[in-house]
Amino acid sequence: MNPDELLINISEILQDLKIPYAITGGFAVTIWGKPRYTADIDVIVEMADRNIKPLAKKLLAIDKNVYADEDMIREALMYHGEFNFIHSDTGLKVDFFVQDNKPYNKVKMERAVLRKMFHRTIPFVSPEDLILSKLMWSKESESQKQAEDIKSVLRNPNMALDMKYLKNWAQKHDTLDMLEELIEQVRLEK
Repeated sequence: MNPDELLINISEILQDLKIPYAITGGFAVTIWGKPRYTADIDVIVEMADRNIKPLAKKLLAIDKNVYADEDMIREALMYHGEFNFIHSDTGLKVDFFVQDNKPYNKVKMERAVLRKMFHRTIPFVSPEDLILSKLMWSKESESQKQAEDIKSVLRNPNMALDMKYLKNWAQKHDTLDMLEELIEQVRLEK
C-alpha cells in the first residue's frame, strides 16, 4: 500500500460513515503548493460518539498489521484532540484531528475544496485555511517546515488567494506578523 492508496481508503471510509472531513498537511501542500513527499496523511474530522465503533472497525479492516485504538478515538473526541491509524507493514500513518465547535473550525470545514484524485472526489482544506493552519502550527512548534510549506502555496502562480480572509483570520489567531513576513519573503524572491 502506498500513501495514495491509503488516502483513498481513508476517504472512502469517512464518506461511507458520513463523517465530515478534509485533508490537510503535506497532502494539501501537494495540491495547493509544490509537491513534496509525505509518509503521513493529516485529516481534520467532525465526529460524534456514534462514529467511534464503526470507524475503528473499518480502520482495522483496511489490512492486517494495522493500528487503530477505539479508546484513543473516544479520548480524541472528548478532548478535541488527535488519534492515529498506523499501517505497520509500510509505516504509513494517518493523523486524525477532531475539530471542536469553534467558529474558525466550522468555517474551515465549510470552505473545503473538492478535488478529483485517482477518480475520487476528495475534500481538501482551502489554500487559505492550509496557510492559516500552518501558521498556527508554526507558532506552536517554530518549525521551519511549516514556513516552507506556506511559501510553497504563496509562490503558486495559479493561486488567487483571498487575502482579506487570510489576513482577517491570521489577525484573530495572532499570526498576522508571521504571515506578512512570509508574504514579503516570497515577494522579494521575484
